[in-house]
Amino acid sequence: MAQTPESFIKAQIRAILKKHNVYYAMPIGTGYGNSGVPDFLCCVNGFFMAIEAKAGNNKPTALQTKHLREIKDTGGIALVINEFNVADIEAHIKLARNIT
Repeated sequence: MAQTPESFIKAQIRAILKKHNVYYAMPIGTGYGNSGVPDFLCCVNGFFMAIEAKAGNNKPTALQTKHLREIKDTGGIALVINEFNVADIEAHIKLARNIT
């Protein structure tokens, strides 16, 4: 099966999270879960970090944006990552690890 642009971004994100020993889970969007939940739910040094993966200039849906805003509003880190800003993940990991 061919890799989609978004699955390529998700593979890059997984590699960064594994490299930095970050706990993460990838919720499966089904009829039984919450729609619009970010692709990655992570814990970095006790901080909650959520990552929504997008390829190119794709933007989060209104529901995804709502979840990301709620995460930020409650003190979490919420990122939208594509191939242009994937390096931002490492900066947020380092920041979370230096806040103690």
